[in-house]
Amino acid sequence: MTIDTAKLETRLFINNEFVNSSSGKTFETVNPATEQVICSVQEALAEDVDKAVDAAKKAFALGSPWRSMDVTARRDLMLKLADLIKRDASYLEELESLDNGKPLGREGQYGTTADVYLTYQHFRYYAGWADKIQGTVIPVEGNNLCFTRREAIGVCGCIIPWNFPLAMLAWKLGPSLACGNT
Repeated sequence: MTIDTAKLETRLFINNEFVNSSSGKTFETVNPATEQVICSVQEALAEDVDKAVDAAKKAFALGSPWRSMDVTARRDLMLKLADLIKRDASYLEELESLDNGKPLGREGQYGTTADVYLTYQHFRYYAGWADKIQGTVIPVEGNNLCFTRREAIGVCGCIIPWNFPLAMLAWKLGPSLACGNT
């Protein structure tokens, strides 16, 4: 592996900036294949999660840039994220392999190469839905009107397991962001 683990950003990302955890505590991330420490990562406590949720609530508030963003702009941001994942695919594949012990592979096969490619594909897929989510009118009898209104609900928390971290992030974050959630 060619990753310089000393240069990894391991702080928490809250309110659009990297910050240390409120306790300053860290935990070691270990390569399961070699049992060597990859790096030390900030340990988030409930207080840190509360800060992240508060920041997400503010980002979702009426009149905020995210909430008032046109759906095509949101789509374009998600497409840009997908393009960045594709651009840095080799780096992400190596990092995923170090972190969870999966072998590197080829596109379309098992291994971190497939995981990163799926991550790229899923963000592109869900970005395509951002400007296609619409309500529908449901036929009912009489002088009644029944409709479905699809709208963002606000802050979404995503718990990502160890075995497919990037791919599952895309599976959860992609549709949430496409709908306008934070």
